[in-house]
Amino acid sequence: MAITKQHLIPLFAISFLLFSQLHCSTTSAQAPAQSPAPPGPPDVAKILQKAGQYSVFVRLLKSTQVSDRLIGELKDTDDGKTIFAPTDKAFSALKSGALNSLNDEQRVQLVLFHVVPDYIPFSQFQTVSNPMRTQAGDSGDGEFPLNVTTSGNTVVLKTGLMKTSVSGTIYTDGQLAVYRVDQVLQPLQVFAARSSALAPAPGMSRKAADVDGNSKASSLAMQNLALFVVSVIAFALSL
Repeated sequence: MAITKQHLIPLFAISFLLFSQLHCSTTSAQAPAQSPAPPGPPDVAKILQKAGQYSVFVRLLKSTQVSDRLIGELKDTDDGKTIFAPTDKAFSALKSGALNSLNDEQRVQLVLFHVVPDYIPFSQFQTVSNPMRTQAGDSGDGEFPLNVTTSGNTVVLKTGLMKTSVSGTIYTDGQLAVYRVDQVLQPLQVFAARSSALAPAPGMSRKAADVDGNSKASSLAMQNLALFVVSVIAFALSL
């Protein structure tokens, strides 16, 4: 049978479609599908920036480079982390100049005192052993004690200088837990020495100390006056 022009057009169309399908199948087979890259560890600073109300703590995390340190540790360990994040209002409640008076080492210690090197779900605070270990230092020597007490759904943190409650959960993913606290956790190692230097002597109020000083000054003046009178009398008798 002779192939006419009318037969050639549909044959050409069918051949083109078969060639296109074969080329696409070959290309797909040669280019394996790529799986999406695994997500990186959570960034505490970004989490708090998104939550708002934590600009001072975020600034401390970055200036002390603790935020970068946490990212690396979360990537390399399965233990997780627990962060107690003080609000901006909590920092404003500190004594005037308290934060600015800290040196670089004390700032790092302050930030790390808010970091627990384990992931603690809110429901498991009642199982924590006291004093709770933080990344600021050894809690057993009395310098960085952080104790936890629970009552129902209330979790209270105590440092020896202050106490506050965990007032909410900012973030949790099974590896990292970030909780809100309404006071800055003040470690004894950083704040106790500064407080004792400004405090009056034990058992004596500032007013009592002033009264005692005035009494000593009056007694000394009376002694000097008595010596002067005795000297005058002795001089008169010698004439």
